[in-house]
Amino acid sequence: MRSGNVRRRGFTMIELLVTLAILGLLVSLAAPRYFGNMDRAREDVLREDLYIMRDALGKFYADRARYPDTLDELVTEKYLRKIPVDPFTRSARSWVVIPAEDPAMGVVSDVRSGASDTGRDGTSLKEW
Repeated sequence: MRSGNVRRRGFTMIELLVTLAILGLLVSLAAPRYFGNMDRAREDVLREDLYIMRDALGKFYADRARYPDTLDELVTEKYLRKIPVDPFTRSARSWVVIPAEDPAMGVVSDVRSGASDTGRDGTSLKEW
């Protein structure tokens, strides 16, 4: 055995720092795209949920010549399987009900999000 040429196995501090710097750079490039895609996906889910609930309201009105009294009536009458969860408020109970102009026609003529956020286009989610 030679005592002068023995090399220890492992990484040097410089190699570890370079690896961590590269990983940090990759994460800093990927994180903004990830969060941007998350916001876009939540907006897309909200648009789809509003479309489905408004379609169910329209079908209910076409069948019964009146609007439902509650959103839950859409579920009990099998127009929806369940009230969707608002992706921004994360609650199925935060939907804002827009009443019919004529109270004799029912209560729920339209529905909107209860979220106070704004979309990527700058409009309030409550206006969708």
